[in-house]
Amino acid sequence: MIDVNQLRNGTNFTLDGELYKVLNYHHNKTGRGNATIRVTVRNLRSGTTREMTFTSGDRVENIRIETRIVEYLYDDGEFLTFMDVETFEQPQMRRDLFGDDVLYLKENTQLKLLSYEGEILDYELPPNVEHLVTEAEMAVAGNTATGATKKVKTETGLTVTTPLFVEEGDTIRVDTRSGEYVTRV
Repeated sequence: MIDVNQLRNGTNFTLDGELYKVLNYHHNKTGRGNATIRVTVRNLRSGTTREMTFTSGDRVENIRIETRIVEYLYDDGEFLTFMDVETFEQPQMRRDLFGDDVLYLKENTQLKLLSYEGEILDYELPPNVEHLVTEAEMAVAGNTATGATKKVKTETGLTVTTPLFVEEGDTIRVDTRSGEYVTRV
């Protein structure tokens, strides 16, 4: 158990059977009475964000989130299968939990799975991934005053806006946080 005064950004805790991660912490001490602690938290199971208010002296249970590095193996349509690089276990996650992030995954991509007591809660993609361009629009520069761009499609179906010089068959690096083109490899 930890005092709510010890909560900081990134701290994980459990309250009433739910797992939370602190996104924002604000401590407010008035002239009289106890301090109030306001935190913005994300529920690690449902992904919802909410605000909580505690008074000084309240306690919550601190938890440790386990991180393991896994390698993406394949998609069977409903589940994505990974392999733990240390134990060679093959955990699976529902495809719909990844949403559009599934387009960043290709075979042998390494990412982090976050779990608590064996229950997989979340994932962290690598900051950049490299993909082969399979479709590219024809480049027509014309009279452009600024950098001209075009849309290309990668081997996983991801659509990325790139400069005109990127062609079909090129390998590009894409930022997974924003979905933007970084460089041609």
